[in-house]
Amino acid sequence: MPQPATPDALPYFWRDAALPFIEVRAIADGRKVRYGRHAHSTFSIGAVTGGRSTYLNGETLAHVSAGAVVVVNPEVVHACNPAADEAWAYRMFYLDTNWLAKLQHELGFGAHEGFRPFEQTLTWQPDLFAGLNALYELIVDPQETLLRKESEIVAYFTKLQQSLNPAPASAREPNDRLTRAAEFIDANYTRTLKLEEICAAADLSPSYLIRAFREQYGMTPHAYVVNRRIEFSRAQLRRGRAIAEVAAEAGFADQAHLQRTFRQFVAATPGQYRG
Repeated sequence: MPQPATPDALPYFWRDAALPFIEVRAIADGRKVRYGRHAHSTFSIGAVTGGRSTYLNGETLAHVSAGAVVVVNPEVVHACNPAADEAWAYRMFYLDTNWLAKLQHELGFGAHEGFRPFEQTLTWQPDLFAGLNALYELIVDPQETLLRKESEIVAYFTKLQQSLNPAPASAREPNDRLTRAAEFIDANYTRTLKLEEICAAADLSPSYLIRAFREQYGMTPHAYVVNRRIEFSRAQLRRGRAIAEVAAEAGFADQAHLQRTFRQFVAATPGQYRG
């Protein structure tokens, strides 16, 4: 099947406006790739096809290599970086959370709630690994029909649900004040924010906010702001917008600031991501 015409050391991004709920990233030699701790609003799953890496998912740190399938629930802080000077290769899929939640409901998982996260975040099951690679080859092939691509996407993620049952609904109640802090940031992250503003919105002291926010969301309020700006930038770049305009709207000081931060979070330049 046709392969992306891109140098091995450069990331390849696949998107199709006809399938807006899925995005794919691949790299054949990512030994110089370095991710900062970050989170996505999407569900992510990836197949490691070469090399070795340290894999951080929430509070869990593991070592992965070819044959591993990594599973990252939405909004969970994670990072995956090469462990040695060898060709680190992987294929990563990003799924819209609402699309996947709808599939879960159709399969009988959590029919009266939103997305059910997966408890297992790393698997070496050969069929899941082979299936994810086969799905990649299929969807990046421009000769394949839209109907077959969508059908195979549904088939794979149906199998995933059945192989790695979603975790039961958490009994832990979120802290309402911390939720208010996150919601305030969500509504204001594109402008300059002061810690006292976030504290006032949540009615919390600075010391408690910083400590408890990290416990609940896996990052400090500042990191959460930057992460939201990067997620916003990704969405705008997918629309093909000018990098300088995106930088200004996202709240970065200038285009260079966006470039530096984007590389830390996405391990690619804004231009590479936009394509």
